[in-house]
Amino acid sequence: MIKAEINDIELKNHLDSLEADKMRMFMMADGRVRGALFHGSRFVNQIRAQHKLGILETYILGQASMCAALTIPMMKDMEHTVIKYEGSGPADGYSVEADSTGYVRGYLYNDKIPVKQALDNWNLSPFLGPGNITFSRIHKDDKYPQSSTVDVDGDNIAKDFATYFAQSEQINTAFNSSIQFDKEGRVVGAGAMYLQIMPITGGTAKVGSQVDSHQEEDFDMEELLTKVENAFKACPSLGLLYSEKEVDSEDIILGLFREFNPVITLKRDIVYDCKCNEDYYLNYIKHLPKEQIEDMKKNGPDPLEIVCRNCGSVYKIPLSKI
Repeated sequence: MIKAEINDIELKNHLDSLEADKMRMFMMADGRVRGALFHGSRFVNQIRAQHKLGILETYILGQASMCAALTIPMMKDMEHTVIKYEGSGPADGYSVEADSTGYVRGYLYNDKIPVKQALDNWNLSPFLGPGNITFSRIHKDDKYPQSSTVDVDGDNIAKDFATYFAQSEQINTAFNSSIQFDKEGRVVGAGAMYLQIMPITGGTAKVGSQVDSHQEEDFDMEELLTKVENAFKACPSLGLLYSEKEVDSEDIILGLFREFNPVITLKRDIVYDCKCNEDYYLNYIKHLPKEQIEDMKKNGPDPLEIVCRNCGSVYKIPLSKI
C-alpha cells in the first residue's frame, strides 16, 4: 500500500496529542463475558486519506472497518474474514476485510453517495437501506471460504454486526462504534467496542467446568448478564471520549465494568493496511492476452494508472516495465 499523508496540520497536532491507537481485549464476570475496546482515531483518518472520502462516506466505511477490526480477537489461529454488505440504498454497500495478523482494509461500493438534504441524525437507512451482510472466513489450510449471510436493517452498522452474530453464530454479541467530527468535518475521535457472552461451559474452573452446556441460566446469572448489558448500553459516545486528550482506554473499561472485575488480557496494534504493491499489478498485466498488451504499448496511456480498490493506492506503471 502507498500510505496517504494526512496534510491537515491542525488535525495532525490533535491526533499527536491523543492516546495511541490500540485494541485492548478483556475478560470479566468470572470468564462469562469477553470483549475488546479499540481506539481508532488515526485508523479512521487513514481510511479517509486513502480513499479521499467525504464525511458521510468516512462515517460508513470507518464504522464498518472498526467493527471488522473487533472480529479479530474472535479469530482462531490464522484466519482472514471478508465482510460484505449489499444494501438497497444509494450507497450500495461496502466490503471490509480483517486478518488475524492485525490489518484491516476495505472500500465502499459507491464512494460518492448522493445527499439531498442536510443530515439531522446518523440513521443510515436512507443510504444503506435494508440488505444483507455476509461473513466469509478462510483459515490457513482451507481451500474455500466458509460463508454465511443474514438480512439486516442497514440503519446502524454496529447493530447489523450484532444481528449477524445473533442469527448466524447464535452468540449474544453487542457492538458499539462511533466517530466524532469537529465543526470543520475533521475526524477528531473514533472508537469501537464489543462484548460477547461465552457459553456456560466456558470461563473458569469455578464457573462452567462442571456444567451441562444445555442447562438454562440460573437467576443469578441472568441478573448478572442483564447488569452487563445495561453497563454496555450506558457507554457514552466512544468517538467523543477519544476526542478528549485526557481519556485513557483502560479507564473506560474499568469505569463501565468495574463491578464485573474486568481484566485486560492483551493489547495489540490494529492498522489499516493492504498487501498491494506495484509488482503485484505488474505481474497481473504481464499475464494479460498478448494482443491486449501490444495494444497498450501502441496506444497507451503511458504510464498506466491502476487504483487499488481496497486501499485507494494509485500505481503509475511505465509501459517500459511491461
